[in-house]
Amino acid sequence: MMKAPMSRKKFLRMCGSIVAGGAVATMSGELVRRRLEQPAEATLPGRLSPMRQETFSSPYRLVSSFDTGETIESLALHNDRLYVATADAVSAFDHHGRLLHRFSVGEPVRDVAVDDSGIYLLHRAGIQVYTPAGALLRSWEACSDLSDYCALALASGCVFATDVSNKNICKYTAEGDFVKFISSPNGFIIPSYTFGIESVGDVLYCSNSGRHQVESYTTDGEYLGSFGKHGVAPGLFAGCCNPVYLSCTPSGDVITSEKGIPRISCYGRDGKFRGILLDGKMLGSGKFAYDVKVQKDKIFVAGKKTVAVFRYDSALAENTACAGCGVSCPLRG
Repeated sequence: MMKAPMSRKKFLRMCGSIVAGGAVATMSGELVRRRLEQPAEATLPGRLSPMRQETFSSPYRLVSSFDTGETIESLALHNDRLYVATADAVSAFDHHGRLLHRFSVGEPVRDVAVDDSGIYLLHRAGIQVYTPAGALLRSWEACSDLSDYCALALASGCVFATDVSNKNICKYTAEGDFVKFISSPNGFIIPSYTFGIESVGDVLYCSNSGRHQVESYTTDGEYLGSFGKHGVAPGLFAGCCNPVYLSCTPSGDVITSEKGIPRISCYGRDGKFRGILLDGKMLGSGKFAYDVKVQKDKIFVAGKKTVAVFRYDSALAENTACAGCGVSCPLRG
């Protein structure tokens, strides 16, 4: 396979300064003025910091962070381990940031997903499967010419890869046999590498980022619906192409991560906006999106070379939208 000249993460960071679009541009002078007037605060490695909040209160507090030593391309959670994919390696950490294992791979990684059957690595035009010890089990090439894979999900014993070039989702068996293409009835519009996909149960969620929407499908490819609109206000998706990353709770809530105006938000499985969980000030400087995974009452966020761990705090939640929310939320622990 040919190596991509630029990783997905690097591309997103290069584009981060302009993705917010005209709506953000009109606000930029005021935002810069306000930021310059703020007192300097300590910043954790990887530009993730618990910065002072003025207009936003989060129900989460930063409890730990650790440096991976290399730029993070993707991360995955499985059981009690956090898997971090860098340009050409995969590292397994415990939730405290202790390195448990690391192995090298032969080509740049776009995404990583893990289940009991193995560690699945997505490349520009192919997929590899490794054991937890780092032994290659199998690999296969993309089923289409000129494929440019972006994100990966595992569901119902199958593998799903989003294809930026061909504007579809490719479904494979776990052994690598091609099953079908999944296309959007609305048409996928993917201006950049913002084609996230995640699964919960037998439902797939993917970002139709050029339309500023999240779409849902059965694992057989049946379209279920979509939610999302363009805008900079909470509950809307700003810029040319958002959201970038998706995660899901066991109950089916959808967690989105945006670039341009970095923030991590929660939506119900019906698409109803629940609230912002982490805003740009908590995430740190820059305009790129932060990869995000959730487990119980914790949110794991990947910065440039840092993984930060946020935990739900009931005292902090009293001053947020969570206080009046009657939903049984797994993110509360």
